[in-house]
Amino acid sequence: MTKSRKRRDPMDLMIEDPFQPGDFISYYDDYSFVEDLRGLEAKIVELTGSDPTRAVTLYETLLAGCNAKAEEIDDSDGEFGMFAGSLYCGWIKARQATDVDRGETARLLLRWMDDDSYGFCNDLELSAVKVFDRAGLEAFESEVRARFDKECAALSERKPASPNPNYARDHWCRMLKAVYSQRRNVGKYIELTMQNGLTPRDCEVIATMFQARRRLDDALTWVERGLAMEKPNAFGRGGYKLDEIRRTLLVKLGRGGDALDSAWAEFRKEPGKFTYEELVRYVPKAQRRAWHEKAMDAAAEHSDLDSVIELWLGAKEIGRLAERLERTGHKKLESLSHYVTEPAAERLVKTHPGIAAKLFRAMCMRVVNAGKSQYYHAALSNIEKAKNSYQRAGLNAQWQALIAEIRREHRRKSSFMPGFERIVGGTGPGREPSFLDRARRNWGSRVSRTRA
Repeated sequence: MTKSRKRRDPMDLMIEDPFQPGDFISYYDDYSFVEDLRGLEAKIVELTGSDPTRAVTLYETLLAGCNAKAEEIDDSDGEFGMFAGSLYCGWIKARQATDVDRGETARLLLRWMDDDSYGFCNDLELSAVKVFDRAGLEAFESEVRARFDKECAALSERKPASPNPNYARDHWCRMLKAVYSQRRNVGKYIELTMQNGLTPRDCEVIATMFQARRRLDDALTWVERGLAMEKPNAFGRGGYKLDEIRRTLLVKLGRGGDALDSAWAEFRKEPGKFTYEELVRYVPKAQRRAWHEKAMDAAAEHSDLDSVIELWLGAKEIGRLAERLERTGHKKLESLSHYVTEPAAERLVKTHPGIAAKLFRAMCMRVVNAGKSQYYHAALSNIEKAKNSYQRAGLNAQWQALIAEIRREHRRKSSFMPGFERIVGGTGPGREPSFLDRARRNWGSRVSRTRA
């Protein structure tokens, strides 16, 4: 008698087809590809409540498919990797619903995390600790602790043989910290930092745990300790969260004036939309108008034009914005990202068309000067908007000067100049019929010939 083959799950084919075995998924198709897989997972989630054993198997099938597909997809945006990583949490929930041994679940998960060829498990412990039930989290902690202790013992017995001999120990230490943070076990967390070293990030986590216990003075002590450890870099201090927590604690401790002083110092150092919003949180309502003017005046003295433009747009300080941009040179405006200049130009086009023209000009010249031909369509759109704004402002002489400059400096750019000349002549780059216009015209001709 022949052995009967194991019966395949009816969903296997539903899972296999969307993976498109053998076909490469381009960057442009990545999103829709992942969305199809999310739809499959939604069906598995439904099974977790009614048939968790089957759900576990299907999660493992889906994970196997993701690993097999990893080299057949351009995942530049990380969508596929994030989706694959999230499947492990669904798998944990399904395993727990079957009431299998929690230690076995932890060991299997750690084995997969160790054998992670495509980075699907990066920082997985941060999300995994949130879905483990109490018994599962205890089992996970036990397994990780055993590995951490083993690495600590090994380090004390062997000589360093690599540029980073502490890597494995630090790896398991990070996992333990995730567990202790989730369990709010501040004692074990502090003990671990004494063994493995303290960082500003650790101070933030410890302070947050003390804050949750309403031990505000202890929380503030740890925040201050973390701030003292931080070293400034090119981007300022790394722990903006520490400053924010400190101010929140100061208010709760009845020291709102100190919190306001801190927010003001932060704003003066880096005036911008987010530091302004943080400042306003601590200003008494009756004083907000005065503080607003004080903040706007302080921002006017700052050299970081990117942040100031965003701030003044958000605060509707259009007069200040226009005045600052009017005295800003073309080269400086061309150095700014279009993410900053485009919203300002669109806002100013009706009230300050001359200033808007400068910004549209800058966005065009930024592309053309760099020779980025793939963006010439955007450059042409902006130069047409610049022309319209110059004319609306009665600045024809400036428009003529720009025409002369572009013809002199960029006459050899054959992908740009024909469209530019059409704009100068008044026909515009968009006056040519679109693909669909041409298609409709040709189709109309065919229909007429057929009827004739």
